[in-house]
Amino acid sequence: MHAMVVREFGGIPESAEMPVPEAGTGRIQIRLAAAGANPVDRKIIDGMLKDHLPHDFPMIPGVDGAGTVSAVGAGVRAFAVGDRVVGRFLTAPVGHGTFADYIAAPANGTIAHIPDELTTVQAAALPTAGLTALDLGDTAELAAGQTVLIVGAAGGVGSFLVQLAATAGTRVIATARPDDTDRMLRLGADEVIDYTAGPLGDAVARAHPDGVDVLFDLVSSPEALTDLLRLVRPGGRVHSVLGAVDEAGLRARGLSGGNIESTGGAPQLRRLLSQAAEGELVIPIAATRPLTDAAQVLGAPGARGKTVLLV
Repeated sequence: MHAMVVREFGGIPESAEMPVPEAGTGRIQIRLAAAGANPVDRKIIDGMLKDHLPHDFPMIPGVDGAGTVSAVGAGVRAFAVGDRVVGRFLTAPVGHGTFADYIAAPANGTIAHIPDELTTVQAAALPTAGLTALDLGDTAELAAGQTVLIVGAAGGVGSFLVQLAATAGTRVIATARPDDTDRMLRLGADEVIDYTAGPLGDAVARAHPDGVDVLFDLVSSPEALTDLLRLVRPGGRVHSVLGAVDEAGLRARGLSGGNIESTGGAPQLRRLLSQAAEGELVIPIAATRPLTDAAQVLGAPGARGKTVLLV
């Protein structure tokens, strides 16, 4: 099968022919049609998990993917050949990802049927970003009437989180470039602050001198996030997806929250797919590119919504 592979940590994805993976007992084989691109894909290539999980090389990157079940192994009852499915695929050994014609994965993993109302490309854009946003919202226990600041709202996670926070009845302040303001407002933001116009903390403090209840930071370094803590009211919550929160320092300021790693599984993925199918959640696809463009897509700055690679 055709795949994009890297031959060492830090490598550049390149085209290669690889063996077709077999379904095996308790597993399904999926003929992929689309793979969602995520920042974590580049981080895995660069060795983010090398001290935690075994890896196989040549390594096929890609965590998110969608396609059609092409074979089922013994003992599989939840899926059948011909089913359209989407999943988040990251199991040991790392290196058997979605940037390929086929993938084989445990049927009891983070995999769900794609509703008829959604295209396969839409579904491929959902898992990692959508589940991360859902985990953030659920962990923060968002409630109507709160003021929520989302730093890095324009990317995939942010675009989903804006919507989920708005649905929860919060007042959403999103940070984005000026030419992305209209999109943020359509997704549910009440206010958009231009993060390029000067120090972000100062701009938010001027607009909201009483502070915010919840800060979701999707992009900042530990140093930058520390400066933004002054924007959060006593008793408020702060969450980072980049491990930027000093949790002891947070407690010392009378704040709660911390660093988040998404743990959402198949039930949560089905929940998001249902919301999207019912028109309650927009899947923010910014671009579709051929799989062979993986090297140019991964790690590209200035993400707005999701990029999907067509397999």
